Amino acid sequence: MSFEWPWQYNFPPFFTLQPNVDTRQKQLAAWCSLVLSYCRHQKLYTLDVLEAQESPVFNNKKIERKLSVEAIQVVFEELRKKGNLEWLDKNKSRCLIMWRRPEEWGKLIYQWVSKNGMVNSVFTLYELANGDDTEKEEFHGLEDWMLLRSLQALQAEGKAEIITMDDGKGVKFF
Repeated sequence: MSFEWPWQYNFPPFFTLQPNVDTRQKQLAAWCSLVLSYCRHQKLYTLDVLEAQESPVFNNKKIERKLSVEAIQVVFEELRKKGNLEWLDKNKSRCLIMWRRPEEWGKLIYQWVSKNGMVNSVFTLYELANGDDTEKEEFHGLEDWMLLRSLQALQAEGKAEIITMDDGKGVKFF
């Protein structure tokens, strides 16, 4: 399935941060939505600011426009304020992108566990994210850091307990 670009993506001024405050707010909201949708479609969880500028999301070759690194950082800062992004370094060159928050992933995982009668079962993190049983689930292929945060959210709700096993971490659902 191919990604559907919003109408703004083919509108050249979209690639220049607008000076008018109201216009800029709408523009940043559109950029945030585009970045999250694109990352969700591509199943991206980490982004590099310099690499991002060459990515199709910030570089529309058809109209020969790309967002500047400075503007990308403004968009990323907006995503951070909304809780969808965390910086991995002090220089703000790499980040974690959360197109779905840990609590939301946790809810999806717990629904799957409940639906399949696996409450009171123990899983390794690998089984949950990469096992044959979860192949058709949205959380299949979830990166370890996000899986762990999702399970920590479930643990905080009393629905799971993260356990240490010989070969890594596991989880028991309640």
